[in-house]
Amino acid sequence: MSNNSQETNNIKAWSAFSFRDFRLLWISGLCASITMQTRILTFGVWLYQETGSGLQLGLLGLVQLAVQMPSNLFGGAFADQLDRRKLIASTQSVSFFLIGLATILFVTDKLQPWHIYSIVGILGVTSTLGAPARSALTANVIPSSHMMHAVTSNTATFQISMILTPLLFSSTIELIGLEGAFLTAVIFSIPATIFPLFIHLKYNIDGNVNIQNTSMIKRIYEGFKFVKNHPILPGLYALDIGVTVVSFYREIMPLIVDKLFRQGQWAIGPLSAANSLGGVAGSFLVLSLANYRSKGMLVLYATGTYALLLFAFGSIQFLDLNTIFILTVGSIIIAGLGATDAIGMTTRQTTVQLTTPDNMRGRAVSFHSFCAMGANNIGTFHVGFMSSRIGAGNTMILGGVVSICVVLAIFKFVSGLRNYRYP
Repeated sequence: MSNNSQETNNIKAWSAFSFRDFRLLWISGLCASITMQTRILTFGVWLYQETGSGLQLGLLGLVQLAVQMPSNLFGGAFADQLDRRKLIASTQSVSFFLIGLATILFVTDKLQPWHIYSIVGILGVTSTLGAPARSALTANVIPSSHMMHAVTSNTATFQISMILTPLLFSSTIELIGLEGAFLTAVIFSIPATIFPLFIHLKYNIDGNVNIQNTSMIKRIYEGFKFVKNHPILPGLYALDIGVTVVSFYREIMPLIVDKLFRQGQWAIGPLSAANSLGGVAGSFLVLSLANYRSKGMLVLYATGTYALLLFAFGSIQFLDLNTIFILTVGSIIIAGLGATDAIGMTTRQTTVQLTTPDNMRGRAVSFHSFCAMGANNIGTFHVGFMSSRIGAGNTMILGGVVSICVVLAIFKFVSGLRNYRYP
């Protein structure tokens, strides 16, 4: 067994939390994720109530796509040039002000769909500019030996927020109303903004002595060349894009619950939470596979299983069962989708961090996010549009077919991914 494997074996699942600065980054990330998920659910429910249109929900994805794609690349370049802590704080502060504005407009009964689209567009820019800095900052607050565990914790942060947020959202709507959900997003945006300012940088800092004299476009192009020539990253990104575009259903959950499960808004919380519970389980399952060297194949196995579960998800439409049983079956399948997705996502993010130098990390992360967010937004529109044409269940089945084809193509043609080993 190699020394790296021995060191990994001796590190506990929670070891990254022994570092003060990682704890601050983690809390900030958790609050930022809760803010984002609450905003997505709140805006989505309000828009669906106002319009009753799955296509209108899908258009949210196109709005975000239009602004996030270029912003992501600039965010990576900024993350390699500016103080990553201040970049996170400044971009997150915009969420506080704009969600606060939406709350005031809602309470005063002046909120309009164009307000939602405008705010989503602006937050799509600011959140995207800050995301590469948050991810790249992880390597600056912990040693490389703890990277897998830190990335797993960060992935679990996102999943935990997706468990807590839908449940908090449903409870808040029942007890207070939709205005309480708006206010919740505002409250959680405060620590997400402040905590990064107290972080100290200690590890994996290379220094970028020449970056100030390089144009922004050139820095982005340098990042593109790095990713393009990387033996592993192109295959990872292509796999993510191919599957996500045909299966991203999270932002149109109100439609899925209505058309596929034939339930009211109350079911959004439990079903969304099931996805996230599976995600947390999948994230920590990665740690038990830390010494499984074929990390590339691990991603392919997880994605292939995800594709098969899409078939099962879509097939729910053919079941003629009582409400409790069909929701139970649906929750189990969605949990499986969350688990397999998290395994692939955690391994992808760890690979980016471990195989990229600090002075290029922000841009490498940004291209990863560029692909992922682009796929998410196109996927939101695709699933919303196709669901309105052929039904939500048939859309998921179609997604499963396409996803299997993508996995097989990546396995055959991208040798760097299937041969990737770590440690």
